[in-house]
Amino acid sequence: MVTASYAFFEALVEAGVTHCFVNLGSDHPSIIEALITLKRENKGPEVVMVALSMADGYARRTGKPQCVLVHVDVGTQGLGAAVHNASCGRAPVLIFAGLSPFTIEGEMRGSRTEYIHWIQDVPNQGDIVRQYCRYAAEIKTGKNIKQMVNRALQWATSAPAGPVYLYSAREVMEEEMDDYDLVQEHWNPVEPAALSESSVAMISEALVNAKEPLIITGYSGRNHKSVGALVELADTVKGLRVLDAGGSDMCFPADHRAWLGLRYGIDKAITTADVILVIDCDVPWINTLCHPSKSAKIFHIDVDPLKQQMPVFYLAALSRYRADSYTSLTQLTQYIKNANDFVITLSSQTYTERWEALAKDHTKRLETIAAASKVLEDDSFGTGYLCQQLRKIVPADTIFAIEAVTNTVFVADNIQPTLPGSWINCGGGGLGWSGGGALGIKLASEIENGKGKGKFVVQIVGDGSYLFSVPGSVYWICQRYGIPVLTIVLNNKGWNAPRRSLLLVHPDGIGSRSTNEDLNLSFAPHVPDYAGIAKAASGGGVMAEKVSKASELQGVLLKAVECVKGGTTAVVDAIVVSGC
Repeated sequence: MVTASYAFFEALVEAGVTHCFVNLGSDHPSIIEALITLKRENKGPEVVMVALSMADGYARRTGKPQCVLVHVDVGTQGLGAAVHNASCGRAPVLIFAGLSPFTIEGEMRGSRTEYIHWIQDVPNQGDIVRQYCRYAAEIKTGKNIKQMVNRALQWATSAPAGPVYLYSAREVMEEEMDDYDLVQEHWNPVEPAALSESSVAMISEALVNAKEPLIITGYSGRNHKSVGALVELADTVKGLRVLDAGGSDMCFPADHRAWLGLRYGIDKAITTADVILVIDCDVPWINTLCHPSKSAKIFHIDVDPLKQQMPVFYLAALSRYRADSYTSLTQLTQYIKNANDFVITLSSQTYTERWEALAKDHTKRLETIAAASKVLEDDSFGTGYLCQQLRKIVPADTIFAIEAVTNTVFVADNIQPTLPGSWINCGGGGLGWSGGGALGIKLASEIENGKGKGKFVVQIVGDGSYLFSVPGSVYWICQRYGIPVLTIVLNNKGWNAPRRSLLLVHPDGIGSRSTNEDLNLSFAPHVPDYAGIAKAASGGGVMAEKVSKASELQGVLLKAVECVKGGTTAVVDAIVVSGC
């Protein structure tokens, strides 16, 4: 005989879940008993004391869902922006929360034993997060608990991937039952979909015959094979350019001549392209600021082309397809290469000249970026220069966890990622992701490569987002579990995103003539000691540095990188000039 809680964790392990990120509470006595029992039997998942952002980062690195345990309604509410991020970022995660016991007089094991059990008894706990989840359900008996877990994991890992939520009362999780097994091969996710033959032909013809073909992507690089597939298509259709309008993943390498970089829905190429293929992108352009020509032919390939969780979304596309990016890109390239008419067309002098023009444009683009990322006369520096120097110092296969908000474009322009999986942004709007996210990414890399052999991980985060990330918990976790990362805090002394939003709507309003202090967007004059917060949270174990002069930057970065390579987290508070 086993308990339902034991069977729950057994189901997770059998399904390939290796870690539980937990915040335990009064709803978890049987959970704790089961974890200890499984640990003694060497059968349980690893338990890490944090929650959703860390599981999100782990899943983003590996594509494998992990488990998050939270405490009844309040723990579910505590997921907050993190569950929004996991949903928008399509991170597969299984969340489990207990319910307050439903018996009060000892009728069943697990009946109410504490004052708080009355206070935390709410009518519809699942509704707190249901709109962000691919699936939400109550476990009502232990007798089918493994089926419930595996159904939830199927939803979490089938495109579009995302969080799922299971919840159950103490009495149910205490239920004793006969142990049983499932045939795990029967619980795989839905297979990726492909384009129809006619669709492949139509899109291929449009791309080959276009004068200015453009691909706009956002998260196609989530599948690392999609990066190579997109490169092959760009090499085949000479003159095709690729714009990243999401910044969620490394979708196209910066060292390719077709690279246009990361721009959030605003770029000249969008306005001049005569054929646009949108692949796995939520916001390819912002209509009020930039939009395609009315004569442009637009096609949309996406795992979620209708954006089912967005009440308002539409593109003026000729056709839209629910299909997998890697599969679709491979289909298009193979079709074009095997069509004699296309081969002859693409071998012409016109396409050779287009290919050469791309190289010149790419060189000029890189020169423009470098010229804009210079040290200022007073020895201060901006985000661009900082990232330019950082890129030279860190290992070539570094993974960057990015939450730079208004500085993101400067970061992307100067980091210039080229390796699949080397750039990860949460994909959502809930600031504070990157603290736990970076830890999850690093932990996953250590599991993949062995303790102490994981990839070097750098978190680049705005100062406001850093405060949202709950650094007190993040850097205690770093120290407690030995997860070394390098954190770069972009300290521009306040919240610049609200000011930008204001100016986009009221460019000449009274707010445009007000200072950040007037708008209550500035942290000055009492700017937090960001590195000091991390050092205190880690009990003094974290290396903490602050730098404001370009002449001192390289030395600080070198010291921090060596510190992290040695197994200790480092936090650099970098005072940056805005706008460069």
